[in-house]
Order: sequence, then C-alpha cells, then structure tokens
Amino acid sequence: MRGFGDRLAEAVSSRGPLCPGIDPHPELLTSWGLSVDVDGLSRFCDACVSAFAGFAIVKPQVAFFEAYGSAGFAVLERTIAALRAEGVLVLADAKRGDIGSTMAAYAQAWAGESPLAADAVTASPYLGFGSLQPLLDTAADHGRGVFVLAATSNPEGAAVQRAVVDGHSVAQSIVDAAAQVNRAADGPGSVGVVVGATLTEPPDVSALGGPVLVPGVGAQGGRPEALGGLGGARPGQLLPAVSRELLRAGPDPAALRGAAERMRDEVAYLA
Repeated sequence: MRGFGDRLAEAVSSRGPLCPGIDPHPELLTSWGLSVDVDGLSRFCDACVSAFAGFAIVKPQVAFFEAYGSAGFAVLERTIAALRAEGVLVLADAKRGDIGSTMAAYAQAWAGESPLAADAVTASPYLGFGSLQPLLDTAADHGRGVFVLAATSNPEGAAVQRAVVDGHSVAQSIVDAAAQVNRAADGPGSVGVVVGATLTEPPDVSALGGPVLVPGVGAQGGRPEALGGLGGARPGQLLPAVSRELLRAGPDPAALRGAAERMRDEVAYLA
C-alpha cells in the first residue's frame, strides 16, 4: 500500500502545491444565489468538484457540513467520493482530538473504513501529541495522512502555541514529534503539520520530513510571494490552502476554476 506522503508528493509534482478549500459558509451560499440548506450545500459542492478536478489535493471544511446534521454528512461523503473519482486527494479539515477509545473512534471515522474517511485529516494535538496515537496508527494502516495543528494564525492560539517548555515552543515540540514519526517512514512522511501563513515567527519545519499545510493565504492576509522557505521549508513541502479568496469567484465552475488556476500559478514556485 502506497503511503499518503508518497501519493501527495507525486500529485504535487505533477499538479502543483495549491490546496483549494471547500468552505460552504452560509454567506457564500447566499452570494452564489443558493439556498442555505442541504440542497444549496449540495449544489455548492458539485460546482467545487467540477472546478477543482485535476488539482493535487482539496480540503473540505467539515464544520460547514456538520451544521446540517446527518444530511450534511451525506453531502460530505458524496463530495469526498466525487473528488477522489476525479483523481484528487481529499483532506478532511475536521480538527479532531481526544483521548483513548474516543480518539480511536474518531480515527475509524476519518482514517479507517468509514464513508467519511478521506486521504488525510487534520487533528488537534492539544491534549498531548501522544493522544493522537490511535489516529496515527489507523491512518498508517490505511495509507492515509494526518495534518497536526502546530502554529495557527488566530491570535488566541499564541498563548499556548508559543509557550516555551524546556527551551522550545509548544508549536516546535509538535513539529518535532511529527518529525519523529516521519523518520520511520519509507519515503516521504505522511504526518504533516499546520502552520499559519501570516505568522512572523513560524516553527522550524526543515526536519519534518512531511508536508506543511499553510492556511490563511488570501482573505486572511497571507500572500503567496511571502511563503517561500516558510519555517525553513524545502521545495515541494508547503501546501498553501486557499478557500474564500477562490470561492468568491463562484458560482460558475469555469470562473472558479480560473481563479484556482491563477492562484496555482502564483504558488507554483513552491513545488
């Protein structure tokens, strides 16, 4: 079974590093002329699948599906399947994190055999990196990836993430723990980290051995031209995640695809 890190590296090499997001926010549904209900959600996702077919990886934001209950999760399942049928890797932005049997259940949902399971999932390590072990194990068993929150752009995160313990920031300790997992991999590591694009002092990711998801490009203030070498990243390591900046171009899938292709060209030097 090929690992996620290997499949991602191949996809980025041929299709570029951009990670478009599918964030069906109610305001976006309205601006697209869609109803703020499951039907509007489904139509929104259909347009995104059409627009983003052929990209390396796409990131649906799970919260906007969860808001509609079981019907929303059904749309998410169909969207994941449709993207994968187009050859696109899917990163479920679920940010799950817990301990023990609960974490194991989340692992089965997002990295096991569940219809919700994507190629990779985001996870929160702030109950301790070791609490993610059930997810890391399940993902490895199924050839999937995990992106662990390390240093986020929101100002509230700084008090925890930049706290220094034993001479290292908490964020750096998370990157280092992920790097340790990746060192056991045969080929590109499948455990990535999340580092905000607007950070002025990001953690050092040069020894991570896996991908770095970089949200916050565009509407949140991060600029593509400022990403090169973020945190000591190497060529092909960064995945700029862009959602609202692209989705404003909808609802026409052709216009949306054009916006995504232009952004992909802007970040192509990272690959």
